Amino acid sequence: MPDLEKHTVVVTGGTQGLGRGIACNFLQAGASVIVCARNQPRLPVESNGNAAHFLATDVRDPDASQALIDFALDQTGRLDILINNAGGSPEVAAADASPRFTQSVIALNLVAPAVLSQQAYRAIRATTGTGSIINIASVSALRPSPGTSAYGAAKAGLVNLSRSLAQEWAPEVRVNVIVSGLAKTENSADHYGGTTGIARIEKRMPMQRMAVARDIAKACLFLSSEDATYVSGATLEVHGGGEPPAYLSLQGHEPG
Repeated sequence: MPDLEKHTVVVTGGTQGLGRGIACNFLQAGASVIVCARNQPRLPVESNGNAAHFLATDVRDPDASQALIDFALDQTGRLDILINNAGGSPEVAAADASPRFTQSVIALNLVAPAVLSQQAYRAIRATTGTGSIINIASVSALRPSPGTSAYGAAKAGLVNLSRSLAQEWAPEVRVNVIVSGLAKTENSADHYGGTTGIARIEKRMPMQRMAVARDIAKACLFLSSEDATYVSGATLEVHGGGEPPAYLSLQGHEPG
């Protein structure tokens, strides 16, 4: 684990799920961590006796996201790393999605990370000079996403955004994107059809399991470390080998 004792990290959506796991792993690495969500967490985000600072934030509001960056600077005097983790979308058929719904999904999953990255870039350059931005995308960015088409399109845009920012902001600020595969969190049972549904999915996956928060967190730690100083504009796919292609099931070949 890298030593990040003097580093300040902001993790959006850092109070539950993958974001909470990312934040806890950075706390274990010694970093000062600031997490945000729209609502106060039921339990504090802490690890090994260290606790994250929390600020209630709707990252879709540019003034609120700037307040989050200012809060991080007020707490620690610096910013080294931003992890744009907040995102998601309920399932809605494309034919039924309202314009307001589509705009909201794209605002959360693409526009908010773009604006927050710009705000963090300015803070990093003004305080530490160099740093890292990591955007959390999804396999939905790389394959069709029926039922969540706006989400998939926004995450695909996030991949492209990361590559563009990596070129604009080099060499001082590195920008990378992690493509997360299917992940098991505290809400997975509701999303994947309970323990039976999770077991059925995991049986079909190459690694025989879904990702857990630690898998994504370790990738973030690597991209934030001295071992990754020449890694920028990269798309790191953390999906355990990916999803079996649909043609296998069409031919009657079931993996696992």
